Amino acid sequence: MGVGGVLRDRNAAVYLGAVVVSSFGSGALTLAAGVWVMTLTGDSSLAALVVVLLWAPTVAGPFIGAVIDRIGRYRAVLVGTMAGTGVLVLSLGAVTSAGWLWLLYTVMLIDGIAYVAIFAAETALLPQVVAPALLGDVNGLRMSAAEGTKLAAPLVGAALFAAWGGAAVAVLDAASFGIAALLCLLMKPVEAAPVRRERVRVRDGLRYLVERVHLRRVVVSAAVALVLAGFAGTMTFALVDEGLGLAPTFVGVLVAVQGVGSVLSGIFSGAVLRRLSPLGFAAVGLTLFSVGILLRMTTVVPLVLIGTAIAGLGLPAPLVAATTTMQIDSPPELLARITGSVQLVMYAPNALAQALGVVVVGFVDFRISLGVVGVVGLAAAGWATWTVLVRREDRSRARVAGA
Repeated sequence: MGVGGVLRDRNAAVYLGAVVVSSFGSGALTLAAGVWVMTLTGDSSLAALVVVLLWAPTVAGPFIGAVIDRIGRYRAVLVGTMAGTGVLVLSLGAVTSAGWLWLLYTVMLIDGIAYVAIFAAETALLPQVVAPALLGDVNGLRMSAAEGTKLAAPLVGAALFAAWGGAAVAVLDAASFGIAALLCLLMKPVEAAPVRRERVRVRDGLRYLVERVHLRRVVVSAAVALVLAGFAGTMTFALVDEGLGLAPTFVGVLVAVQGVGSVLSGIFSGAVLRRLSPLGFAAVGLTLFSVGILLRMTTVVPLVLIGTAIAGLGLPAPLVAATTTMQIDSPPELLARITGSVQLVMYAPNALAQALGVVVVGFVDFRISLGVVGVVGLAAAGWATWTVLVRREDRSRARVAGA
């Protein structure tokens, strides 16, 4: 198995290629859209609205997942959504003044809806085209691919915007969606499920998540990790300015260092998941992330860099564990709905945590906030570790009783 096994698998390799291409285009446009708004209006709050619109559709995750399950043909949904979004993005070429901002905001909102739909469709499709033994590796490498593009895509987006304007970045993003759609068409054989004619209920995904204790625990761990990451992320500028006394551009260095850690984490996620339970893997990730955040409190540049790399190494683990558990243990006909529900649980609180962090950073020393994040993260890791150990003891007792 491992990376070599994934790359030898035609469907897995094609899928990862699609992730790299689409993530690169989306990463370039996300940055450029904010810069675009700032250039036209000079209002930073209006620029920040771009990110809000991109994340807002996660609240509708269960409903979007229900629609996808109702259709039942995940590859068709995936390809159609990518191609349609790519065509829509081309309309941004009309945004030439502040009077056209409504179009940019509309496209960003629809782009956010498309992201939720694409994630749900591809999560449901992967178990049909990739062997179960490879799912952990593929999910880890998907995380590595997405994080890896963040190292270069924003720079490319900024350069294109500076040279030829936002329309050039829109063309890049549209092309990336088109290429990704074509790559997804190459994933064969696809065991396409027939269109389900019976009633599809939105609450089925949420109910399954609530009833399945093992899945719920891993998803909660991932949600906690994202909440803490979102809150801690709002402290980054204060850390660089007040703590390190460096120029704001050093934030880019920290983002790159964290990205490298996340890429490495994704590469080895599959191998670790074969040796640890999903919740145990999540506990390891939470521990690393928390230690890394606590190191950022020191305001010593080398320790901050080390801590940032460690945090980046740990953060993807709960997310990969949650996605892999969901794909392996969920009924295929419910998978898109469950994915939408998991997105709601994992990502909606993250947006609220970021909003809270923006408020808190103006009143509380960033070191205190980072300390709280680190302590809460270690407590969550301790809970996950204790749960794994208790369950292992319970299984041992059951085997003794059975003997």
